[in-house]
Order: sequence, then C-alpha cells, then structure tokens
Amino acid sequence: MGGNKGTHRIFIGTYTKAGSEGIYSISLDAASGALGEPRAAAKAPSPTFLALSPDKRFLYAVCASGVWASSFAIEPSGDLRPVRQDPPGKGPTPCHVRIDSTGRLALAANYHSAQAAVIPLGGDGSIGEPSVVSHSGSGPNPKRQQQAHVHSAYFSPDGRFALVCDLGLDRIYTYEIGRSPASLRPGNPPYASSAPAAGPRHLSFNLEGTRAYVINELDSTIVTYEFQAGNGGLKARGSVSVLPAGYRGEATAAEVCVHPNGRHVFGSCRGPDTISVFSVDPKSGDLAPAGIYPCGGKGPRSFALSPGGEWLVCAHQDSNTLCSFKVDPETGALERVPGTVSVSMPVCVTFLD
Repeated sequence: MGGNKGTHRIFIGTYTKAGSEGIYSISLDAASGALGEPRAAAKAPSPTFLALSPDKRFLYAVCASGVWASSFAIEPSGDLRPVRQDPPGKGPTPCHVRIDSTGRLALAANYHSAQAAVIPLGGDGSIGEPSVVSHSGSGPNPKRQQQAHVHSAYFSPDGRFALVCDLGLDRIYTYEIGRSPASLRPGNPPYASSAPAAGPRHLSFNLEGTRAYVINELDSTIVTYEFQAGNGGLKARGSVSVLPAGYRGEATAAEVCVHPNGRHVFGSCRGPDTISVFSVDPKSGDLAPAGIYPCGGKGPRSFALSPGGEWLVCAHQDSNTLCSFKVDPETGALERVPGTVSVSMPVCVTFLD
C-alpha cells in the first residue's frame, strides 16, 4: 500500500479504555499537512505501540492480550487483517516493539514485568516463541523506581545488539543478539548508567549509527551517547533539558526522534505539554537548544516525523487528539497546522509512507 497523490498514511495505536476500538488509520495531506478523518483499521485490545515490517506488508503491535506481539497484514485498502492476534488476556502486557531490518526478528519490552524479549518472525506475519530476559532491582525514586521497569528495546544500526532502556534501574542495557536460535546474551559491558533517578525511556540513533539519543522520563533530559559498534556499549557525552525555562510543575518526558536529515533532534514532554527541538553539532553529535513549542494538546505521549521529515504528527493521550506541524528542515522550527483530530487515548504514531 503506497501513498497516492501526495498523501501520507499513518497508523495510530491507542488504549481501548475509553471508547477506542484499537488501531486507527489516518491520512496526512503532503501539501498542506492537514490530517484526514481517522477510521478504525483493526479491532484490538489496547494496541499501544506499533512497528512496521521493512517491506511494509505487516504491522506488529503490542496489545493487552498476554502475548509478546500481534501481527496484521496491511491490505491495499488500508485495513488491517489479523494474522496472529490472541484474545484479550490478563496480567502485565508489553509496552514497546521494534522490527529489525531483515523483518525476521522483533524486540519487545514489558514495563510491568521488567522483561525484554527477542522474537523470531516468519516474514509472513507469523510469530515464533520469544527468548526472554528479566531485570531486577530498584532505583532512588521511591514512587517510580521501586522495581526494574523495561520501557523500550531497540536494534543497533547493524542489528547485532539490543539496546534496552530500563526506567526503574537508570540503565541502558546492551544484549548481543543470537539468531539461530533467537537469544539475548549480556553485553560486555552489560549496561550504561544514566544519572540517578533519570529514568531512561526511549532512544533514537543518528543517521550514521554513531550516536544514540536517550530521553529520560523522570528528569526530562535527553542524553547524547557515543555508540561503540564493536561491543554495543554506550558512552555518555552530554545532557540537555526538554523543560521550558522556569517550569516547576510535574513533568514526564516521552518520545525522542532524530530528523531524517540528521540536523535536529525532537523530544516531547508531558506536563508542560511541549516539543523541544535541538540542533545537532555535525562533528560531535552534541545537542544545543533550538526552540520549544506547545504540542497542541495534553499529554504528548508520542510523535513521529514523516519519511522526508516535512511534517510532525503528535498524539495527545490525555486530550484524545492528534495534530500536525510543518517542520523547517534548516532550523527544525515547528509551525502548527490548523485543526485537531479526535481519537480516544492515542499513544503511538507510525507513518506507513
């Protein structure tokens, strides 16, 4: 399924606690940035995070179903046909999923059970048995770090390693990925530590695969790390805040994304409800503040950039809305596109094309 006549297609993951049916599809006009009307693409129980296969034939989701991942075939109409979808289940459910460049492995994270998994994929939407690692321990924040909390898991640029953000332990773990069979083996070194009570949440690599930008939920910072391709390790360089100057209220940072041209990094923060923009030093990869913008709603849980980086779409979990922005490729500045779209509890934005 490809875009036609300058239209981007987007899938939205949601919580189905308050009226949502599951995964929604929505269009974005490539000329104006205007969002179309959302429509239900597939019924699923709280498909909170989504990931595409590299050939864009399948969409994978973590759902409230008691399994590590569900899969859907993407029809030409834009509808999603379930390939592997288990009935709703009880207990902790995963919060994050990624697919590798071959389309044959997935990584998933489970916040509540403090686990990460590598999952073999058949390439036809079929899902194999996961290999799971568990974390234990606690951090200094008594409310949010009383135990380990695995929030996300990412493939390294070469696919050899998994980088796993543990919000509860203030660590980004490195695991070496085995493929036959699928497995996760502790790296050497096994992890990089963040600042105490920082709470690593999500990660985004630069274009060259030499830097990783980690957004910390609890202290609302983005840290630049040097990525060591030989062993999958991370070495911290510097930190920037995503908070507006003088802000003193509650804040939890959420999503981080590198622009497709590599010149800017974007980070969202709930509380001030803002998106911060940082310029990237072309030599060091370090970040410098380049602007901060109202996100257009409440609770910017997720946002995504269009494939060419011309547009940014933000999902506001707490105001049940989405909106779009035009992105200046030179400065990273965001210009709000008029209008909002209503979707109940949107939490993930994924561009199909």
